[in-house]
Amino acid sequence: MNHIIEVENLSKKYRISHQKEGLRYGTLRDELTDIFRKPFLWLTSKKKSKEDVWALKNVNFKVEPGEILGIIGPNGAGKTTLLKILTRITPPTEGKVVVGGRVGSLLEVGTGFHPELTGRENIYLNGAILGMRKKEIDKKFDEIVEFAGIGKFLDTPLKRYSSGMSVRLAFSVAAHLDTDILLVDEVLAVGDAAFQKKSLSKMQNIVAGGGRTVLFVSHNMSAISSLCNRTILLRDGNIAAQGSTPQVVAEYLSSRDNSSGETVWSFEDAPSSELVKLRAVRVLNEQGKVSFDMDIAKPINLEVEFWCLRRTKMTSFFHLYNQLGVLLFFTANLHDKVWGQMEYKPGLYRCSCKIPANFLNEGTYFVNAYLCNDINQLTDVRKEPAVSFRAYDFGTGRGGYIAGQWQGLIRPLLPWTGSRIEDLP
Repeated sequence: MNHIIEVENLSKKYRISHQKEGLRYGTLRDELTDIFRKPFLWLTSKKKSKEDVWALKNVNFKVEPGEILGIIGPNGAGKTTLLKILTRITPPTEGKVVVGGRVGSLLEVGTGFHPELTGRENIYLNGAILGMRKKEIDKKFDEIVEFAGIGKFLDTPLKRYSSGMSVRLAFSVAAHLDTDILLVDEVLAVGDAAFQKKSLSKMQNIVAGGGRTVLFVSHNMSAISSLCNRTILLRDGNIAAQGSTPQVVAEYLSSRDNSSGETVWSFEDAPSSELVKLRAVRVLNEQGKVSFDMDIAKPINLEVEFWCLRRTKMTSFFHLYNQLGVLLFFTANLHDKVWGQMEYKPGLYRCSCKIPANFLNEGTYFVNAYLCNDINQLTDVRKEPAVSFRAYDFGTGRGGYIAGQWQGLIRPLLPWTGSRIEDLP
């Protein structure tokens, strides 16, 4: 077989139940009362209806040996279902999957672990499940333990581990054992920041080492972009796009909701907590008008409006991401003497900040806006961008300034000086 993974016309169907509209989920007493009141109702009506849902539909792709394939898409797109079929956790409804080689996976924290066994025993159990000999596991054992950082608890039953310890051990086992194929589902979304950084570094080492085939599912577009040459975009169980990672990531981000220069919520529908409600997030041009298309040579204003419901201290933040999902910067009003530590009374407020002219490169940008009280996050719209905009270099009136895409994430117009030092000898 030339390909290490071949997926042909793969489909997966689930049957889900729905409570019939107008009927409630009641207690046993409610059910008995209904029977006595209407003794023949249960014979003539069904309380639950069934619906077939296709988690995957006619999915086709092939993976070369040693390839690092990214898989992205919104929640519910079928990413985890696909990996579960590849690891034979669940069977497909239609189509076929051909996998050549031993498969290691990290789909959910502690998958394949036994809570009554110790960390040491679980390492050997996982290795055996993967078809590895004891000598092969022995060779990697110290590396696994050191990476996971569980040395003191190695002979403690797994049920006594914290969730963080279980995450570290699960990833360490999957990453270090010598499998031909490694399937990783959102490993960088769990654990603390230090562990996420360590995990990403390990993934980069795996990629650099070559030889192993990796299917990497993540919502972290920066990690996908740095690790994967080719990426598949899943949407509603179908492959919406596949090809080079920059192109597919850009298509995914540009197709997400809130791809406009303004988002406004009603008081009832606003993202909220008991203290605040977001009202609007906007991108404004130099004239103060909402715009999606911005000139990089002119300032860009970011604006957030919110209702304060109860007296509280507040800080507003913006995160700016580029079209590859890389966080370029975050900014807050903490340093502002007036607004940074101000105690807000109930009412409607507006805060804004200005991105200077000649700072951004050409491209599409996504803005996340959120509010927090001290260190406690109150309102969060970071999971999906609040607004987005496109920065262009219109190439006019630059005095010889070179238009077009410059290298780098940003392109500030910095002041330069030059002078003659001396004559030639």
